[in-house]
Amino acid sequence: MADELRASLTGFTNFARSLRGDEKSEAQTFLDHFFRALGHAGAIEAGATFEFRVAKKPGSAQLELVVGGGGDPARPKGGKKFADLLWPDRVLIEMKSRGANLEKHYDQAFDYWTHIVPKRPPYVILCNFDEFWIYDFLMETRTRSW
Repeated sequence: MADELRASLTGFTNFARSLRGDEKSEAQTFLDHFFRALGHAGAIEAGATFEFRVAKKPGSAQLELVVGGGGDPARPKGGKKFADLLWPDRVLIEMKSRGANLEKHYDQAFDYWTHIVPKRPPYVILCNFDEFWIYDFLMETRTRSW
């Protein structure tokens, strides 16, 4: 079994290297192949959702990015952002383009995670086609002093 997984992940790695690493055009293909490498028929078949709508609360910092530019700043309203993949109760994955500094996107991933209710997953992955940064926000929120 370990040899099969190793071979499957090696195949996935080779496939990933063949991509340009463009978040907009290749993230779903990359993630679907990732799920297949882990033994699933695909991401959707495993129960995951691409471009999961994350509702934003009025006044949130990221909401201002949605409302700004044409909206009336005096009257903010709820908006939606889109997490690249949600596998309910398991993992939220946020993709960035190849070479992106994942550290800069921690706040975005945490913000998405806080708004996924009631199916908030224990893990969040930030990925830039070359790196996977895995967070256990449930553990962090239990041990962090606010």
